[in-house]
Amino acid sequence: MSLELGFIDPTAGTGRPRIAMALRPADLVGKVVGLLDNTKEQGRLILETIGVALQEKYGVARVVLKQKQHYSKPATDLIIQSMADEVDLAIAALGG
Repeated sequence: MSLELGFIDPTAGTGRPRIAMALRPADLVGKVVGLLDNTKEQGRLILETIGVALQEKYGVARVVLKQKQHYSKPATDLIIQSMADEVDLAIAALGG
């Protein structure tokens, strides 16, 4: 019996093709920003505060706030598609 522990490379990737990141807007004036609450403690409060600041400081026209069902689960396809249809860019909360 070998007492050696095997090594697993955590950077080995999944084999899935990489998706290119979306182009970033030059500024936020007049944009609709989506904020995704991950349901962790203070996440909604943090996002509401960010939303107000984005409107006051950066000219964001509207903020759309949506919430995942649970922090341990990914956002549903419905939430993702709804955001994609409504907003120019989105921010996900990592509160907790």
